[in-house]
Amino acid sequence: MSEQELRGLFLSLLSAGTEDEVHAILDGAGLLNDETKWTPYGDNESFYGVVENQQAHPVPALVEKLTNGIDAILEKKVREDGIDIKSTEAPASVQDALDRYFPNHRNWDLSDARRRQARELQIVASGPRRDTSLLVYDNGVGQAPADFPGTFLSLLRGNKNDIHFVQGKYNMGGAGAIAFCGDRRFQLVASKRYDGSQPLGFTLLRRHPPELAAAAGRKNTWYEYLVFDGKVAAVEIDELDVGLEGRKFTTGSLLKLYSYRLPEGTRSIISRDLNLSLNEFLFEPALPFLTVDNNERYPDNRAPVTPVYGLKRRLEADTQTVETRFSLVSQTPEFGELDISVYVFKPRSRGQGVKETKQYIQREYFKNDMTVLFSLNGQVHGSYSSEFVTRALKMPLLKNYLLIHVDCSKLHLGVRNELFMASRDRLKGGDTADALRKHLRDTLTDSELGNIAKRRKSSLNIDDQDAGKMLRDLTRNLTINETLTKILRQTFHIPDRTVGASSAAERHRDERVSKRKPRDVPPFDPQRFPSIFRVRGGDGEESGLKLFKLPLGGSRLISFATDVENDYFDRTNDPGDLSLAILRPQPNATGGGEAGVPSGVGDVLAVTRSSPTEGAIKVGVRASGEVKVGDAFELRASLSSPGGDLVETVMVKITDPERKSPTRAPDEEPPPGIPELVLCAREGGDGRKSWSDLQDAGIDMDHNIVVQPFVDDEKLSHIYINVDSSVLKDFNRTAKSTEAIELTERRYVSTIYFHALFLFATTKSRKYALQRGDGEKSMDVDVAEYISDLFSISYAQFLLSFDTGDLIDAIG
Repeated sequence: MSEQELRGLFLSLLSAGTEDEVHAILDGAGLLNDETKWTPYGDNESFYGVVENQQAHPVPALVEKLTNGIDAILEKKVREDGIDIKSTEAPASVQDALDRYFPNHRNWDLSDARRRQARELQIVASGPRRDTSLLVYDNGVGQAPADFPGTFLSLLRGNKNDIHFVQGKYNMGGAGAIAFCGDRRFQLVASKRYDGSQPLGFTLLRRHPPELAAAAGRKNTWYEYLVFDGKVAAVEIDELDVGLEGRKFTTGSLLKLYSYRLPEGTRSIISRDLNLSLNEFLFEPALPFLTVDNNERYPDNRAPVTPVYGLKRRLEADTQTVETRFSLVSQTPEFGELDISVYVFKPRSRGQGVKETKQYIQREYFKNDMTVLFSLNGQVHGSYSSEFVTRALKMPLLKNYLLIHVDCSKLHLGVRNELFMASRDRLKGGDTADALRKHLRDTLTDSELGNIAKRRKSSLNIDDQDAGKMLRDLTRNLTINETLTKILRQTFHIPDRTVGASSAAERHRDERVSKRKPRDVPPFDPQRFPSIFRVRGGDGEESGLKLFKLPLGGSRLISFATDVENDYFDRTNDPGDLSLAILRPQPNATGGGEAGVPSGVGDVLAVTRSSPTEGAIKVGVRASGEVKVGDAFELRASLSSPGGDLVETVMVKITDPERKSPTRAPDEEPPPGIPELVLCAREGGDGRKSWSDLQDAGIDMDHNIVVQPFVDDEKLSHIYINVDSSVLKDFNRTAKSTEAIELTERRYVSTIYFHALFLFATTKSRKYALQRGDGEKSMDVDVAEYISDLFSISYAQFLLSFDTGDLIDAIG
């Protein structure tokens, strides 16, 4: 082809909106079946499996393209600075590159700065609404046509291993996205060097047509790219209008993904729905970017262009929905450093009820069912679902109201390698992953999150025994057959054949526990920056420092008083930090140990520090490494402040292990007793929980809800029955006396309770898996939600109306 023909081909491919259009262009140019014009991707036909076995989801595959664009922009900055990208003068990390070349990067949440920088990296949508193609643009370093085979079109060469300020390490070239490019896997690649020294190069990637491979007797097909005379095409182009916001293309790279198979729920305007998913997978991207749609596709859309700056800033801005947030930093010799951010959502927000709030949170923050996000340099590499909250943390009330981000950028390299897949979209299994899960569980359980879970649970406690008495009355003389007993005993602790039999210990648990009156505490007056930082408590003094004794193999909490705001470590603007260092080891009884310079704590003490909470910063320490009884360490804590760091130094001394009284572990944990009955009414009172009490804990309750089973650690612990439900109110309208109303209520309560109890026990014992919906819209449903939904339709009304005697009479 002549250069003019190549230019026409490139412009036609660039403007094509779907894979069918690309297919027609290739067919018209005689390129579709010309084997001389195609060469294997990665120079190896066997790399088909490498490409296909990347990301399992189209959004993280697209995120890889954005990550490569960020790498290209950072590389351009370093090269413009005249620095060899692999030299020691180059930035040592992504963060180092940001601090050096984007000194105001912490202010990108300001709209003007964010939008200006975001124009450097854009995703532009085109094509029909239901067959969307995506163009990814970056104003980065760009590539010369001759370099394509070693960059865009290479696999497994490790060409970024020696570049420390980029995220790409595996040299997959963002290959995972090709598998989601329609049925034919078309992807256009175009690039021009940042300095304009080379023409623009372009090629088209595709999957070799399977029918041609089969006709040639091949076992499998392969990926390939378009060449002319064995080379990537080159054309002279100075400027292009490709639909970018605020600019035209001159240099950098363009990657067009034709007929990209976005998941259900992200196929509408990309500046809204796709953005939500991109934010989830990019918790804190190194650089912001734009998603660009157009008014031809969506004429009524008022915001076709939207900047994306990560989930972290979205959470910080959503003060209506986020109830509290705090951070933890854990340093251990086993793992290195973990930076953990915790976000707890309100059960009710924006003037809406529990159900609507839950739906809003799910839609805005959990589109991909990721409750715990593990990231490197802001990009999510794996996740846990809400199962971690219910099973590991055992905090069921927070199941739908908790998001945890774990920054793994400072983990030991060996730990990272054992934790993350090369595809960067899911976690590996194995001992390392299991140990990290346990460490994360223990760290979170011992943090402020444990207190939050306790406070929510306390609002559900029964404060009157009328319901308990009613349950005992209902079950005292109830006999059940052997079959039902076996079913119940698989889930509950049934001491004998009488469900209502209760031991003295059970009766004792029903007695009211007196509550201590809380002490009066003066209100906390937080400051934007700290002026106070001093250690609290201790075990006396040693060498002029407060002493804290740390039992060998045990842990100890050291608390520091301060006057700074709770979000000091976590806010985007003017954040602070607490640094910890071992100042020097003191000689032990054998004369070992030498004075030294400040060093990290991870090799000697495992340390977890929390965010400030109402004037207190807590630091948990645990002895690690090769420490011995008698060893002592000066631990220096430095709280950053604009007027100079505030420093406190304490002495930590290793003492004899704590002696614990021997306890005999039970052979097997007994199953729970039958669940507590809790009656609920709109206003509460008379021993009944109010709807508001339940809603404050995240349990939905209104006129349409009959029952809410509450499962704690996979055990049905409470059954909340609504005596102000529409079902009961409607049924009682025909009652002619107070006695009739009371009798109906008792029948209603007993019927709902035991039906819910047996439905739960049977469903769990038979190990049913419940789902709602079909296809991509299907979702798992837990047993408690299923039972509540079942009673909220016509089932409860049927149970109240049904009478066996009437049925027999009717049949007779």
